[in-house]
Amino acid sequence: MATVSSDSSAPTEPASNEYSVAFVTTPDNAVATKLARQLVERKLVACVNIIPGLTSIYSWEDKINEDPEVLMMIKTRTCRVEEVTRFVRESHPYSVAEVIAMPIAAGNAPYLDWIGKTVAKGAGSE
Repeated sequence: MATVSSDSSAPTEPASNEYSVAFVTTPDNAVATKLARQLVERKLVACVNIIPGLTSIYSWEDKINEDPEVLMMIKTRTCRVEEVTRFVRESHPYSVAEVIAMPIAAGNAPYLDWIGKTVAKGAGSE
């Protein structure tokens, strides 16, 4: 059994929602892989997990659709979410790409620090 560390010098809460996780759906693994690689290469994000095997059921143009999709789970700085969204919109094959983001309220401090070291603050950020 793992032991729980009581090290109070390793906080698990990022300062004021400094980091976010974003979700993007794509039609297939090839699109997800291409987008993920480009996001990481541009240093807009630290990591993208590609999760295949989703089924999306949604209303589009007055029709109920059911389609297989791939989910991208993206970790980045909150201040870079707008840039990530813009890049996805410009590069995605869907006319309306899903990009939704939520702040990371807490997490493993070394992992959150790694996100911060990997993704620089954008222009105009504090």
